Amino acid sequence: MAPIDTSKKPIVWVLGGPGSGKGTQCDKIVAKYGFTHLSTGDLLRAEVKSGSERAKCLTAIMERGELVPNEIVLDLLKEAILARAEESKGFLIDGYPREKSQGIAFEENIAPVSVIIYFEASSETLTQRLLGRAASSGRADDNEETIKLRLKTFLDNNDLVLAQYPDKLRRINAERPVDEIFAEVQSILDPLVA
Repeated sequence: MAPIDTSKKPIVWVLGGPGSGKGTQCDKIVAKYGFTHLSTGDLLRAEVKSGSERAKCLTAIMERGELVPNEIVLDLLKEAILARAEESKGFLIDGYPREKSQGIAFEENIAPVSVIIYFEASSETLTQRLLGRAASSGRADDNEETIKLRLKTFLDNNDLVLAQYPDKLRRINAERPVDEIFAEVQSILDPLVA
């Protein structure tokens, strides 16, 4: 039995490469629809700060430069969704799943996804945006070679994720003005909340 009735509280996976502008769109969705925005990165950072037993384990994994096991990420997502299930109008799961097995595990353990919004932009566009961001913020991980590698890793895995959900996938051209993109987002979400 899924802990969430997705007919009343949709679960939306929001996917897009780094620099695709999905963060901006998530903010706009939260403001308009009252959905809860859950980013696995934020959940992990909050857990590490909490000082729990699990936090100690996470800190050790991250210090070794390893990826956090999917079971832990799923547990954090599930706990966050259940904690907010009463008051939330729906859930935006940001930047997850990053690989095929994560999508399968999410649907088995939490709930089926209602729709997947993929903010699509070319590697060239994303590279230019990230280089611009790096220039203004001085982020060390944002030189051109690193960026290209990050994008390739993302796109290779993401294609496998998207291929599993042809019926639920909505692709949005993210190389347009923010308001044009959001108009398309609304055309996808309005029927879900009607």
